[in-house]
Amino acid sequence: MNPSTLIGIIASALLLATVVLFTAQAPSSFFNLPGLAIVLTGTLAASFISYPLQEMQRLCRQIAVVFRREPQASELESDLEQLIDMSRHWSRGNIRAIEGALESTTNPFLRTGMQMVIANTREEEIREMLRWRMVRVKAKERTEAQILRTMAVYAPAFGMLGTLVGLINMLEVIQAGDLAVIGPRLAVALMSTFYGILLANLLFKPIAVKLERRTEARLMAMTLILEGIAMVSKRRLPAFIEEALNTYRAEHRDEMRDPRRPQPADASAETA
Repeated sequence: MNPSTLIGIIASALLLATVVLFTAQAPSSFFNLPGLAIVLTGTLAASFISYPLQEMQRLCRQIAVVFRREPQASELESDLEQLIDMSRHWSRGNIRAIEGALESTTNPFLRTGMQMVIANTREEEIREMLRWRMVRVKAKERTEAQILRTMAVYAPAFGMLGTLVGLINMLEVIQAGDLAVIGPRLAVALMSTFYGILLANLLFKPIAVKLERRTEARLMAMTLILEGIAMVSKRRLPAFIEEALNTYRAEHRDEMRDPRRPQPADASAETA
């Protein structure tokens, strides 16, 4: 499991433990299976009605990937090193070496781009094809995040539904005045809303944000590879390609000011 997700899970567990252990006279009062069932079943039912089964299955796989690990910078470094090595072979006209390198690469985006370069495809067509693949990745992965955001809307709504169910059942027996009967129905009414808000803001929305951030990181990496492939297609020197890629991927705290360089004295100091 990646570190940020693990920290979030631990913090969530501490939050729930604090709520259950220190704010309730009986911790068991926060566990209400009928209320939880109403929220979970309703949210899942509405989600399956709203989206195709294939997209729901793909979402489950993506959630597993997000919880397991985050995109590694070393993977991008490896892809760029492969791209630079293939640019050296291309400058020497050693196409067989490029084909051998493409067989071992694990990045299909890089493989497709370099295959088009080997086929002497025009740069504009290469860019068009690779950008289309980027648009497809963006649309597909944002759909997965949108499903979770939709579930975050459904969960509080079904929490309110559970509240209405609990209140209706409570009103039917309120004349009896038996707290042993009224209490469980009131618990369903209150805990359903609690579960809906909790699931929406502590599960569905955070995972949606993590998926969106993962998509942004993947698109940035694909853009970097696209620019490198375009430079190979234009037969730029390997040294130029390497320097350009290093410049593109350099991370700066501030693109307008470099904190390592001395700043010019302000106007008041000059006039003093």
